Amino acid sequence: MHSHRKLLKPSSWATGGAAARKKSRATISASLYPIVAIACFFVFWEGAVRLLHIPSYLLPMPSEIFTEIYDNAGVLARNGQATLVVIVTSFVASVLVGVPLALLISFSSFARRAIYPLIVFSQMIPKIAIAPLFVIWFGFGFTPKLLIAVLISFFAVVIQSIVGFTSLSPQPVRVARSMGATPLDLFFKVRLPHALPNIFAGLKMAMASSAIGAIVGEFIASQQGLGYLVLVANGQMNTKLAFAGMLILSVMGIVLYFLVEVVERLATGWRSVQRN
Repeated sequence: MHSHRKLLKPSSWATGGAAARKKSRATISASLYPIVAIACFFVFWEGAVRLLHIPSYLLPMPSEIFTEIYDNAGVLARNGQATLVVIVTSFVASVLVGVPLALLISFSSFARRAIYPLIVFSQMIPKIAIAPLFVIWFGFGFTPKLLIAVLISFFAVVIQSIVGFTSLSPQPVRVARSMGATPLDLFFKVRLPHALPNIFAGLKMAMASSAIGAIVGEFIASQQGLGYLVLVANGQMNTKLAFAGMLILSVMGIVLYFLVEVVERLATGWRSVQRN
């Protein structure tokens, strides 16, 4: 009788396989939602322009924009590559500057009083106003674009990292110290894992801000890039090319944002296990 009941119980591999299939279906479903939403948006856009007979120089249809991308693929690719270099470089620079500054401010009362107000003050200055000064100081080229993008993007990394490093309750620290943890053990095994979700929140904000900063820099201090291309297209009343550049930039930014999110899932996977 007992053996009969045992045979009726589902095996562990079957249960695990069903859970894996369920998780896979959920992942595919979650990926399809934004794709379907974007497709519906483009269909609505196309239909509205056709129905209302809006001239293409005011608002081109998505089909016209995709045709423009195909016809000017070489120009868009060349300028897109220039913008991509600025975005990625400014993001990396924001991380290399922002995280150490957050560490310094979090664990040094002097830095909190002296450096933190300067960082906040730097964000009060309108970037569009200081950008021409960068052109005067550094000329047209890569450097002023990079500085503008870093100035816009690093603040999010600093703020979110400070929140992550300072929001740890004292109990885990006391427990780790009672077990003989050194300051390095305390940082890498307690403080840093606790701060990682906030740090990655800042990194995702910085990636989006880097794209904005790159475009602002290209509007003012560049002769190449998608921002420069959009500016020239607007001056020539070539609305389709302007929309093509903005669409390429949007796709580029979305891909970079989700790359950071993938790294976040790999680095903080323990939190999902902990929640389960």
